Amino acid sequence: MTAEPPFVHAHLDEIETLPAAGSLAWKPIRRALGIRAFGMNAYTAAKPGDEVVEDHDETGGGAGGHEEVYVVLSGRATFTVAGEDLDTPAGTFVFVRDPTVRRHAVATEPNTTVLAVGGEPGRAYAVSPWEYSFYAVSRADDDLEGALAIMREGLEAYPENGSILYNVACLETRAGQAEDAVAHLRRALELDPELTRYVADDSDLDPIRSHPDFPA
Repeated sequence: MTAEPPFVHAHLDEIETLPAAGSLAWKPIRRALGIRAFGMNAYTAAKPGDEVVEDHDETGGGAGGHEEVYVVLSGRATFTVAGEDLDTPAGTFVFVRDPTVRRHAVATEPNTTVLAVGGEPGRAYAVSPWEYSFYAVSRADDDLEGALAIMREGLEAYPENGSILYNVACLETRAGQAEDAVAHLRRALELDPELTRYVADDSDLDPIRSHPDFPA
């Protein structure tokens, strides 16, 4: 067995940039460096007005319940935290202690990058469900089988997580695995009925809509 190196170093530009929701661009730093003790990711916005931190809290089905600190590495952004707008030039830290508080950020200068670091107080770190989904879905067009393998890692870690199950179902549908996809979709909606709002417009699910067990 090969020993892990005592350290790893990489420039931000050397870490792949993957598409996330909308215009959001994600750099999976934790995965790239092999970090296991805490979450660390970066988000970039090419132009003013682009989202650089999605509107979210840390209580949803894909979230990890983390405290999070955001660091504006370059550019400038407007953060909205608990309804308050914050002007955040490069070098600014924004610490969101309460996982129930909503947070969002939009770039106000070109080439804005925000680093996010998080973990759940009092617990050993575990990869958040959303990270499996972001990484797998962003790679699915180029490597569907690889994306499915990542989502099945997530399913092993979170077998009763509706968000994970939903994304597994979407990728299984694309891979022609209709029976598994329908079963996972039904279980996802049982665990998290809020996911129902995505089903009608999700084109990934179109090939299984005629299946007799597709959820009404």
